[in-house]
Amino acid sequence: MTLKVYLSGEIHTDWRDQIRAGAAALDVTFDNPVTDHAASDDCGVAILGGEGNKYWHDHKGAMVNAIRTRKGIADADVVVVRFGDQYKQWNAAFDAGYASALGKSLIILHGPDHAHALKEVDAAALAVAQEPAQVVEILQYVLTGKLPG
Repeated sequence: MTLKVYLSGEIHTDWRDQIRAGAAALDVTFDNPVTDHAASDDCGVAILGGEGNKYWHDHKGAMVNAIRTRKGIADADVVVVRFGDQYKQWNAAFDAGYASALGKSLIILHGPDHAHALKEVDAAALAVAQEPAQVVEILQYVLTGKLPG
């Protein structure tokens, strides 16, 4: 069995690299949104033309990015959504809701400080992990049926 995993959410830490490295021996393929912050913010105006108003600049980028995100989530078997400590990640909350609405197996990843704020998001998930290594262990268990260690 091969799993296709979409890694969504926070882009300011190396959590994706940790999961990829930990799952290197597993039959897993990964996809994710564009994690180059400037490219993600500016893709709309770079492709569709400039905007004098920052709202429309951001709107164009969000819409173009949504095409990639929706395709990645729709094609995934498992969606991992990471909420980081620094920023309000409304896009991550949308991705979690979208994945849940599509019936995707959803893993939420965040630290204990977000447990209360994300309780409704967590309730939509099949697992809530605090560390990337736990996500790797879930993927290993799903693929092999073996417990970690």
